[in-house]
Amino acid sequence: MIVGYSCVDSKLRVVPVDPAALDALVWLDLISPSNEEEARLEASLGVDLPTREEMAEIEQTSRLYAQGAGLFMTALIPANSERDAPVMAPVTFVLVDQRLVTIRYHFPHAFEMFTQRATAGDLPCETAASTMVALLEVMVDRLADVLERVGRDVEVISRGIFAKQGRPHPVERDLRTTLEGIGRKGDMLSDIRDSLGTLDRLAVFFGQRLRHDMMTEDLQVRLRDLSVDIKGLADHAAFAIQKVTFLLDATLGLISIEQNTIFKILSVVSVVFLPPTLVASIYGMNFADMPELSLTFGYPLALLLMLLSAGLPYLYFKRKGWL
Repeated sequence: MIVGYSCVDSKLRVVPVDPAALDALVWLDLISPSNEEEARLEASLGVDLPTREEMAEIEQTSRLYAQGAGLFMTALIPANSERDAPVMAPVTFVLVDQRLVTIRYHFPHAFEMFTQRATAGDLPCETAASTMVALLEVMVDRLADVLERVGRDVEVISRGIFAKQGRPHPVERDLRTTLEGIGRKGDMLSDIRDSLGTLDRLAVFFGQRLRHDMMTEDLQVRLRDLSVDIKGLADHAAFAIQKVTFLLDATLGLISIEQNTIFKILSVVSVVFLPPTLVASIYGMNFADMPELSLTFGYPLALLLMLLSAGLPYLYFKRKGWL
């Protein structure tokens, strides 16, 4: 599907796409385009658009390059970032013949946010370059919002790990759930950092290309500010990842402590019941000559001996604080 946009009275407007007449369009948004749609658009623009496989390549020269009259830039943008399992996929920006072409195979929320604000006239859309910069700014704002949400979730997990109040269910199961939550937040932060890294390189590349155009001074300033914001968010993401790593180590340590406590209790119980077992084993032997068996109070004395042999180690362990 190809969606075309023109800028009318500084507002973005959706217009029908005619490959034979693209002069009125400032932005072409290709959403999961078919091979036929790509071929028609390539013939109209005079450039070779990257395929889905080419967009997924990780080489720097495959993501940021100039070819003919076109400028090709690819960045990783998350979709479904409201959940802890976002869809990470590349989005390619192509600047050719005073038009912006975006190619994507998923639905980042930043595109919807941008079109809503641009159609209301809140964002510049007079040229393809200004439209692209505005779109990048919305993407970075979106990543900042997601990073803030993940940061709040990490703080909640941190307070839960180090809380001193009693837990209504087994601690081991609670820590396992916490461990799973930490893993999801770590993956989310890693995805955000990867996206910010690709956007930072894209902004630098785009800014270098714009330096040759004296009419883009304002765009260059906006791109520099955008790069500063991206680097700040990347530093924040790195700090959050360090905190997630610390929480992961702390949770694993607590799980180890809980397991050691269980083994300690089992060991103490074994030691407590070992002497009574020894007494019972002695008087369970079937020797013909055992003087204690003929005593009138032999049975209660044996029970008392077993009770004392169990109680004294228990009191000793209790005093030592092992229980």
